[in-house]
Amino acid sequence: MTVTANMSMSLDGFVNHPTDGVDTLFGWYSRGDVVTETVGDQDWEFKTDAHEAEGLEDAKSSLGAILYGRRSFDAAGGWNGLHPLGVPVVVLTHRVPESWPREGSSVHFVTEGGVSAAIAKGQELGGGQTVVIGSADLTQQALNEGLLDELTVDLVAAMLGEGTRFFDNLKGAPYELEQTSVRPGNGVTHLGYRVVKH
Repeated sequence: MTVTANMSMSLDGFVNHPTDGVDTLFGWYSRGDVVTETVGDQDWEFKTDAHEAEGLEDAKSSLGAILYGRRSFDAAGGWNGLHPLGVPVVVLTHRVPESWPREGSSVHFVTEGGVSAAIAKGQELGGGQTVVIGSADLTQQALNEGLLDELTVDLVAAMLGEGTRFFDNLKGAPYELEQTSVRPGNGVTHLGYRVVKH
């Protein structure tokens, strides 16, 4: 079972900005006319060009579960209980939020055991499919513990200047990566790497 990290990142290495919201880093999800289907009762809709839509469909077909931290869960409003990609979500947090878990929700919480326990939960829920980490902090922890197999970066043609860096706190650096893919997009370049483990 593959463990992959994926985030949209600015050219200067940030995955968010204190005041920008999601417009700059995630604008590429809405710059085309091909719709990739999502689930749930949210306003999420992926509208990309045909090439990027094909990449999204490929990613969806192999996706088993997604891991996030509490900050991402809060910012997304818990995805109203159902992630738009329709897969189980594992949230690593110190405390389960009030009114959660909810009936009919695909969001699960791990409060003990750190990132390794969260990955194990994702593997259990994902039925052997790929577990994707969507958090900078959890990606860093997984790298440091030797738990990350792959890394994909949606490199956005923008510079944010400040925010959360995707690759801080790397205790085991240097890490060797083998490039596996490069796909140009609309204002974004999609990069894939395998983490070389010695």
